[in-house]
Amino acid sequence: MYEDKQEWYYAFVRRDIAPLLPASAPRVLEIGCGGGGTLAWLKQTGRAQWTAGIELSPEAAAVARTRVDDVRCGDANVLLADFAQGTFDLILCLDVLEHLVDPWAALETIQGLLRPGGRIITSLPNVRHHSVVLPLLFRGRWEYREAGIMDRTHLRFFSRQGIAAMFGGAGLRELRALPTYAWGSWDKWKDLATFGLLRGLLAFQYLVLAERPAA
Repeated sequence: MYEDKQEWYYAFVRRDIAPLLPASAPRVLEIGCGGGGTLAWLKQTGRAQWTAGIELSPEAAAVARTRVDDVRCGDANVLLADFAQGTFDLILCLDVLEHLVDPWAALETIQGLLRPGGRIITSLPNVRHHSVVLPLLFRGRWEYREAGIMDRTHLRFFSRQGIAAMFGGAGLRELRALPTYAWGSWDKWKDLATFGLLRGLLAFQYLVLAERPAA
């Protein structure tokens, strides 16, 4: 199904992670790097010195090789084993874990690739969002789409609590989690107006920063 994705799917530069980025991360790996735009942005802004990417799509990987120092094309579950333990200061895993059969095992592997004190930034869709819960509750509908929370290539689904449990189980310490909201919606303002009490239903996605404990 990935070959059916449009070019835009792989072309994003994820500037939304800026609030979670360390001032400097000399060696950065992005799992699911697409065309390499986000890694190129990190180098251009001086946050990274050397970048590596893993990408499943051969077409996107070919584009990434023009921007990224080291690009591996194929299954991340296999290719992660090519890197030595403790190699990276920062690993990006943006809109990836929900596509994996065993994201829990993948996070344990990723944890080992970080140096002590190294960090990981992930983004994960929130299955409790009202666009999923209300149609299921009132109409019995669980319908897949081309993109979004119900992307047809998603294999796993997480709530905020499930995300926290997954990170803790992998030996990673969660530092910060930021909700993001559906584009063009009033959900952010509804969240503010309700003092976060309905965030579980209003957050479209969570950006999560975690670290491998230094000791």
